[in-house]
Amino acid sequence: MITLGLRAGYGPAGRTYDLEEAVRTAHRWMTERAARGEPLLSGMFTPGEVVFADPEDRAASHRERVAIFTSEVLPQYAGDLDGRTVRELLDELAGEMGRALEQEEIHIAYGDRIWTLTAKLQLDR
Repeated sequence: MITLGLRAGYGPAGRTYDLEEAVRTAHRWMTERAARGEPLLSGMFTPGEVVFADPEDRAASHRERVAIFTSEVLPQYAGDLDGRTVRELLDELAGEMGRALEQEEIHIAYGDRIWTLTAKLQLDR
């Protein structure tokens, strides 16, 4: 699962992207990999909203619309992928979406692991 905000950067001043922009970015990534015969993940997008409060800074408490990409490793399409490869594909897809939507952090979960991809890590790829 990949969760990324739809507002660029931190704070309320960033551009707010539409869920469709995340969908188009992911679809382009999938079709390009398929055309090259490379493994890929397919999945479903769901809109969501993150709500949080900072007890030390009430001004930092807010809500943010997010895109949630949920993927399954289907046996008929990707059954031969090991866990490491799936995590690498999630990182690559998250990086593509993060760059397109100007995100500083993207949250990823797979199996029993949860990690955060930062803008610095996205640029290093």
